[in-house]
Amino acid sequence: MKKVNFRNKDMAWDISALILYPPGFNEASQYPTIVSVHPFGSCKEQTSSATYGKALAEAGFVVIAYDASFQGESGGEPRYIEDPSQRVEDISRVIDYAVTLPYVDADRIAGIGICGGGGYIFSAALTEKRLKAVVGITPVNLGRLFREGFSQYNPVAALEAMAAQRTIEARGGEMQVNELLPATPQVATENGLTERDVFEATDYYKTPRGQQPGGATRMLFSHAQKTLSWDAFAYAETLMTQPVMAVVGQKIGAFGGYRDGHEIYGRSIASKDRQLVELEEWSHYDLYDKAQPVSAAMEQIVPFFNKHLS
Repeated sequence: MKKVNFRNKDMAWDISALILYPPGFNEASQYPTIVSVHPFGSCKEQTSSATYGKALAEAGFVVIAYDASFQGESGGEPRYIEDPSQRVEDISRVIDYAVTLPYVDADRIAGIGICGGGGYIFSAALTEKRLKAVVGITPVNLGRLFREGFSQYNPVAALEAMAAQRTIEARGGEMQVNELLPATPQVATENGLTERDVFEATDYYKTPRGQQPGGATRMLFSHAQKTLSWDAFAYAETLMTQPVMAVVGQKIGAFGGYRDGHEIYGRSIASKDRQLVELEEWSHYDLYDKAQPVSAAMEQIVPFFNKHLS
């Protein structure tokens, strides 16, 4: 594994990434390459590299797991911005970097994303045809989630609050950075925050199980407006021409990965090969790092990528 920082000619800041190499890697050879996209509120050191990046590298792929702009060790100010359009553009910029590497086969690039990263990789594939196949692990359409649960089903009120806060900040006031999760699983329990996805997210992000310095689980409230008008799956019926796989757990939670996985599968009618993998008895956050469901997912993902990157 190698850590890199790069800046394309149209970028104003660096992107930080981890490149994971397959066994027996030879820089003189060319390899199929996977761009791995981390979840909302995550970073490259978590599930995108430590779980799926590692497994895919062991299966023979070069994997590039990176930090989104404004997050982790990547550049961009102010910090903690979650901008779906920027997140999708980041994927193209990572591909721009990948195709300059002598060991990356530019005709064999695919993408994988987890949670919100799954929504982003699907959205990117609609227009980024250098992606030859895409996989979403418990993929979440972040726009849908913001319009619903994250805004308490009142997106207009959320937008009005964001507008007021942005004016305060433009006039020199303090920025509002929202912490998205309870501090610990114990705090979650004490405050009745025991809904499956909320509690399991806390168990992953706020304990040694998955906690990393770059995984801030924070969001700059005033700059989240564009998320509420965004749809990860817009025009999928006509533009999703690549092979697509959605992997979901059948234990359903409030963040909606099961629902969104079914939706992208159903809407990708122009895809050359669409697959829906349902894993019984597993939840959204089980698929982040639990050995058994991850192994079951990889049994489907590796043949899928091998088929379409051969």
